[in-house]
Amino acid sequence: MRPGHSQLAALLLACVVSMGASCDRARTSEPGASATSEPTPAMKGERIEQLPGVDITQLTEHEVATWTDLVNEQLSPCGEPMSVARCVAQKHGCRACLPSARYLTRLVLEGYDKATIEQQFKGRFGAETKRDFAIDASKVRGSPMAPITLVEFSDFQCPYCAAAHPELERVLREHEGRVKLVFKHYPLPSHTRAPYASRAAEAAARQGKFWEMANQLFANQRALEDTDLMRYAEAIGLDMERFRADYASDAVAQAVAADRAEGEKVKIEGTPTLYVNGRKLDEPFKALPAYLAEELQL
Repeated sequence: MRPGHSQLAALLLACVVSMGASCDRARTSEPGASATSEPTPAMKGERIEQLPGVDITQLTEHEVATWTDLVNEQLSPCGEPMSVARCVAQKHGCRACLPSARYLTRLVLEGYDKATIEQQFKGRFGAETKRDFAIDASKVRGSPMAPITLVEFSDFQCPYCAAAHPELERVLREHEGRVKLVFKHYPLPSHTRAPYASRAAEAAARQGKFWEMANQLFANQRALEDTDLMRYAEAIGLDMERFRADYASDAVAQAVAADRAEGEKVKIEGTPTLYVNGRKLDEPFKALPAYLAEELQL
């Protein structure tokens, strides 16, 4: 028996929360998903096997060995010529060293192999992996002064994006004043009505109601024809004459294209894709709360 619409929505939400799935590709950064790589040469100096402020009591003996290798091999996230372990042990001025050591601990505890953890660490702390994105204030939710900026590349016709939408709203509520969310249009070629839905949301943004329209679009993904979009615009109280003009305008089409161009520049492979303070979240969606807690310590 085929699941009903409500059952399907629940299944998709479970996928997003537990697996980090996406439209066009499934995330591969699950524990053990990466092939092993050549070990990184250990930093010079005495090997450090315990760190103040880092709890490794839940790790197995094998995991402790992996953790010890990692903290002694990975460089300080502040770019100093010393390992994470030495930076923490000697209490150097790099504020990010202790959180980065705890980050390595979490990844080991969650079952990632050493090569994957090395990639994750580089993605989060490497100077060359941080990205800057243009921010349109009309597509921002949360405090403008929040220390953490989430940039989401999303597609209104993608079921995984719809499932992630309420989860991101929950994250904003739980981190009020500390996290803001920036929406970026990334309509996928396989979703023929997604560009039009993006244009409708962009047109609504010109009347200060981007998020109200986004809520309508994600809630009604199977009804995104022009007549449906006009109906949603009326439902959220837009000036319809202005909305129709904006919806058909080159300026709105160009705004959607500009967002997608930013995504193409950073080689987005699927939606939703999330960046946290300019760093791509390459962990399952369920890791976001822990990731944010770590980010607030940096």
